[in-house]
Order: sequence, then C-alpha cells, then structure tokens
Amino acid sequence: MMDLRTEIKEFLSSRRARIAPDRAGLPAYGGNRRVKGLRREEVALLAGVSVDYYVRMERGSLGGASDGVLDALASALQLDEAERDHLFHLARRTGGPAVHAAGDPP
Repeated sequence: MMDLRTEIKEFLSSRRARIAPDRAGLPAYGGNRRVKGLRREEVALLAGVSVDYYVRMERGSLGGASDGVLDALASALQLDEAERDHLFHLARRTGGPAVHAAGDPP
C-alpha cells in the first residue's frame, strides 16, 4: 500500500498531466513543453494559489487546505464529482482540521 503523500502526489500530478493548456483556456507558449499537460505554475494560476503552495500540495501536503482552496484546485484540474470527493478525502486524511473561510459551514 502506498503512503498518503505518494497517493496525493500521484493523484494530483496525473490529473494535471491530462489537461492540455488550451483545454484550460491558457495559451500554449512555445511548441516544446517538457511536461505533459499543465505545468504546476499553470495549475496554481488557475486555482488562484501561489506556485509554492501548489507545489507543496502536489508533494502531499494537503493538511490545512481550506474547502475554498480544494474547490479551486478541483476546478483548475477539471475533476469530476468522484475525483473531487477523493481530493477532499485525501485532504481530510492528512490530519489536522481544514481551515474554513468565514461563513463556510464547518
């Protein structure tokens, strides 16, 4: 059984890899892309988070991510309902309560 950090990393990176920049509404700069799909920087831009924060999340550090951040990440990665639920489940398993934005239900 793989550990939680590895599971999070593989889940997020595989979802990022399947989205072409044009499908996400982004220009594809240059013809040569070293990565398949979106770059980490592009996911961060689409989700409205810093590149450093997204890189930490993709390395398995979802603990403390707010529902709003997880929702934005799910939208940026074009997750379906089952994948979105899985993302939230992974975040809950990282321990520590998620931080909720004011007005959000706990």
